[in-house]
Amino acid sequence: MLNGFFLFLGMKYMQLTKEQLEEFHEEFTVFLASQQIDRKEWEKIKADKPEVAKEEIDVFSDLVWDRVLSKIKYLEHFSERTLNLFKCGESEIMRIVVDVEKEPFNFFDEEDYTWFIDNSKHETIQYFKGQKPYLKERNQELFDLIKKGGLITKGALYEGIVKIL
Repeated sequence: MLNGFFLFLGMKYMQLTKEQLEEFHEEFTVFLASQQIDRKEWEKIKADKPEVAKEEIDVFSDLVWDRVLSKIKYLEHFSERTLNLFKCGESEIMRIVVDVEKEPFNFFDEEDYTWFIDNSKHETIQYFKGQKPYLKERNQELFDLIKKGGLITKGALYEGIVKIL
């Protein structure tokens, strides 16, 4: 900290949206209090030093993202014909790729998705399984997957396919 503020070195992730910040209002208030910034001081900072206010929001955003990312156990990423399922361990990530060669097929179509669930051993469905250690810091890799369209899940689909394999 420098004069009551964190020394800011740049964001690891991305700033929370205004709506997300509103959802974390109480946590943000506690965060500011830990910086010895009360409501009146915060309003003054926002008005007089918007760059400092942005940096405080950036630091808080990274803290929230770190907390969320460290709790992730599963991610899913859908495309029309391919499904990528991830189980996120502490030191490595496991991946199952499901590729459907049936014509026509689209995972985003409810009827096709139901067909896949009901016919998971069909000859037009291929499964690939692998694992690797994280190449970067775990949370950063998971954040990158989320930026590319990965969705945080409870892992039901991953665990269901593991049983098939």
